[in-house]
Amino acid sequence: MLEREKVLRDPVHDHIYIQHQVILDLINTKEFQRLRRIKQLGTTSSTFHGAEHSRFSHSVGVYEITRRICDLFERNYPSKEPSDGLWDDSERLVSLCAALLHDVGHGAYSHTFEHIFSTNHEEMTQKIITDQSTEINAVLREVSPAFPEKVASVINKTYPNPQVVQMISSKLDADRMDYLLRDSYFTGTHYGTFDLTRILRVMRPYEGGIVFDKTGMHAVEDYIISRFQMYQQIYFHPVSRSMEVILSHLLKRAKDLYLKNELEDGFAKNYLEPFFNEEFTLEDYLRLDDGVLNTCFESWRYSKDRILKDFAIRFLDRHPLKSMLYDSNTASISLDNLKELVSNCGYNADYYTGTNNSFDLPYKYDKANIKLLEKNGDLVELSNVSALVGALTNKSLGDERFFFPKEMLEEESQSEIFKCYYDEFLKHLKNDRII
Repeated sequence: MLEREKVLRDPVHDHIYIQHQVILDLINTKEFQRLRRIKQLGTTSSTFHGAEHSRFSHSVGVYEITRRICDLFERNYPSKEPSDGLWDDSERLVSLCAALLHDVGHGAYSHTFEHIFSTNHEEMTQKIITDQSTEINAVLREVSPAFPEKVASVINKTYPNPQVVQMISSKLDADRMDYLLRDSYFTGTHYGTFDLTRILRVMRPYEGGIVFDKTGMHAVEDYIISRFQMYQQIYFHPVSRSMEVILSHLLKRAKDLYLKNELEDGFAKNYLEPFFNEEFTLEDYLRLDDGVLNTCFESWRYSKDRILKDFAIRFLDRHPLKSMLYDSNTASISLDNLKELVSNCGYNADYYTGTNNSFDLPYKYDKANIKLLEKNGDLVELSNVSALVGALTNKSLGDERFFFPKEMLEEESQSEIFKCYYDEFLKHLKNDRII
C-alpha cells in the first residue's frame, strides 16, 4: 500500500483514489501511457466534437468503479469461511489490476483497424500483460511470478472466481458503467446517465458471481435503457458510421496499393508495413496510436494515387459519405445496380460505396444475463420481472445503410455527361431511404 493515497481528479467520478503501489506503477508504464493517445470513441468526435476523451481516462474510471465495488463488498459481504459465496478481499488486487488494464491492448482507431488488419484487442491485452518484454509485465511480476497470468485470465474470462470476472466483464460491469457515463458526458448528451451509486449499493456477491437486490431493479432498468439509447443515438450515429467507412476504405486502399507494390515509400509505409504483411510484432503494434495514423493520413493527402489522396482528405477534413437506409422489403433496386450507377459517374465503387448495419450489437439484451435476488434468496432473471427490459430481450433492433459519395446528390457537382446516371440514382431515394 502507498503511505499516502494518490488522487486523480475526474469529471465523471470526481476523484479516483490510488492506494496500491502496483496500480500507480502500472499507470506510469509506457504501455498504459500510450492509451492517452487513443480516443475512446474513435470517429465519433466527427459527430460530437467533445468526444475527445481517451482510453486512458476510461481505464482509470473502470479501475475506480471496481475499487468502490471491492470496498462495498468487503464492508457488507465479507467472507467468513471458504466457499460461503461471499467476498474474499484477497481478490482485490487482481480485480483492480484487471480493471485498470482491460483495454490496454486497444490499437489506433481500434475497431476499424482490427477489421482491416485482423488484430484483436483482447488478445493483444493479454499479450501485453504476459509478455516479459513489457513494462506492465515487469510491474505485475513484482507482485508474484504468476500474477501476470492471473490478471490475463480475468481478461480471458477463465479466472476461477466468477465474481472477479463479472465485475470486469458482464452485462452490468465496471467497464460498461464507466463508458456509458463518460461517453455521455463528453458527447454533451444525457442518454447514458443512470444512478451509479444506487446500482453499486444493490450489487452483492454470491457463489455464481454477482447479483443485484430486487429492491434496486428500477436502477438496473434505467441502466439498460440508458445503454440502449446510447447505442441508438451516439454509437450508431450515421455520420460516425460514415467516417468509419471512410477510415476503413482509406486503410484498405493503402493495403491494396502496398500489395501491388504501388504504395509510396515514407513514414506511413514504414509504420504500417508489418500490418500490410500481417507479420507484426508486439513492438510494432505498440508503436501505433491515433496520432501516428493521422500522420500517415496527412502524408497520403499528397499521394499520387487519386483514391488514397481523396480518402485521406475526406477523413482529415471531415467530408463524410452520404447514407440511406435500406431493407429487402423497400428496395426496388439492388445495391449492385446502385453501385454500378456510382461507378458510371466516375467513382470506383469498391471504395466509394459500402454497407454498414447495426443489428445484433452490444446493446442487445439476452436472457440470463442479470440476476436479481429475492427476499427469500431466490434468483430471478431481470427480463422475467421487468416489462421494460422484457421488451428489449432478444429483439434484433437496428438498421442497414448504404454509403455513397455525397456528390451524387449535389446538382452543381454533376457533370452533364453523367446526368442520366445521377437522375436514375436519385429516382431510388426518398426520405433518406432507398425505395
